[in-house]
Amino acid sequence: MRAIGGAVALVCLSLAAVAQMSPDVRDYVKLDSPVIAITHARVIDGTGTSARNDQTILIRKGKIESVGAVEVPADAKVIDATGRSVMPGLIDMHGHMFYTAGNVYRADGSLAMGGITLNEMFYSYPRLYLAAGVTSVRTTGAIEPYTDLNLKKWIDRGMVPGPKMDVTSPYIEGEGTMFPQMHEVGSPADAQKMAAYWADEGVTSFKAYMNITRAELKAVIDEAHRRGLKVTGHLCSVTSREAAALGIDNLEHGPIAVDTEFVANKVPDKCPPFGDMLDAQAHVDVNAAAVQQITKDLIQHHVAVTSTLSVYELDVPSHLPLRKEVTNAMLPESLASYLAARKRANGDPRWQMRLQKEMQWERAFVKAGGTLLAGSDPTGVGAIVGGDLAGYGMQRELELLVEAGFTPVEAIHIATQGNAEFLGHGDQIGTISPGKQADLVVVAGDPSTNIGDIEKVETVFKDGVAYDPAKLAESVRGMVGLR
Repeated sequence: MRAIGGAVALVCLSLAAVAQMSPDVRDYVKLDSPVIAITHARVIDGTGTSARNDQTILIRKGKIESVGAVEVPADAKVIDATGRSVMPGLIDMHGHMFYTAGNVYRADGSLAMGGITLNEMFYSYPRLYLAAGVTSVRTTGAIEPYTDLNLKKWIDRGMVPGPKMDVTSPYIEGEGTMFPQMHEVGSPADAQKMAAYWADEGVTSFKAYMNITRAELKAVIDEAHRRGLKVTGHLCSVTSREAAALGIDNLEHGPIAVDTEFVANKVPDKCPPFGDMLDAQAHVDVNAAAVQQITKDLIQHHVAVTSTLSVYELDVPSHLPLRKEVTNAMLPESLASYLAARKRANGDPRWQMRLQKEMQWERAFVKAGGTLLAGSDPTGVGAIVGGDLAGYGMQRELELLVEAGFTPVEAIHIATQGNAEFLGHGDQIGTISPGKQADLVVVAGDPSTNIGDIEKVETVFKDGVAYDPAKLAESVRGMVGLR
């Protein structure tokens, strides 16, 4: 991993801050005692090692004091976790605070110009992240960056409930965007200016997007690295290998899902037609020399890749089960749009082929020594609009990593310690170990053997404060798509 300094410290609530929680936060708190002991727990510590049974986790002043055969202090509030597992809070490395308002199509079924409008989910998404056990999120591309920055500030101050946030810049996009809410940079100087401005405003990472040119991307990378910050990208006009050579730190979605190097006669700095991309990606041989060279280049240049299988599963509705927690959270109009889109899906086999090959590549990438991160991309944007929501999409991402061939413990490690270390927060969060912030998830069952149990979240701790997932979820019933 490229060594870049300047990691922004996560905010840890002090006891005074806990006492000053607004009613909007306190309504969802189960327990905020200075000393808490979670006893008889199955501990999945995030390091990738096997789960340990009948453990006690002692939390003092928001931090983990000890784990194991621990004597419970007389002043501790005790939570009996018999039959339950405790794991680190999930870290979503491809989160967002927006969701599609619904795509607009032409009569022939093609997407109208500017036909994707995105609504900020300022109220519902922070609560859903926390309810699902996501205690930290990188907002990998902002539509309302000032909203995201204010939201982070208000969460840190105990004014609203939500996860810790690493706020990413607005999408740094080139000419030709399909999104009317995105600024288009027109030159390397424009790209550098945009990156500098948002760094000054307080973002902690950058997101390059599909139509950026190599020269513009290089300007963003240089400005970010000058400030000790990192750049990720969902690219199209620039290939994965080109971005790696320019010094990018992270690539989103995986090369089988987005890379355009496989498209015949690709024009430099231009994004090919979508149909050509999908066909090339669906039919590429994961074991071919071209794919192996991409893998080699990414590892050689220390470029991490964020798996977002849960958003690409939207393109294969027969593969994606309907989940009541997801449908309950959606605005009735959004739910109706989503169900209608699932019903009219044409079943093009290329979507399924691409998803399966991306899974295959991600497993091979890790085996070869690559750094794989995990995120959900809960935007609702895909061939099928909706279904991948904040928090729940991250749970689904872990289930799909296991389907891809990772063990449940490996998948949890990727989504906890692995993500924390890439963010530069590995000394604070990501594992259950003494001295770290008590960001924990209590789950009914054993996700170390049955990853589906990750959906059975009973309690979520953030900085040692225990939140009620059921209350958080109920507070936003029917809101996703509206606010």
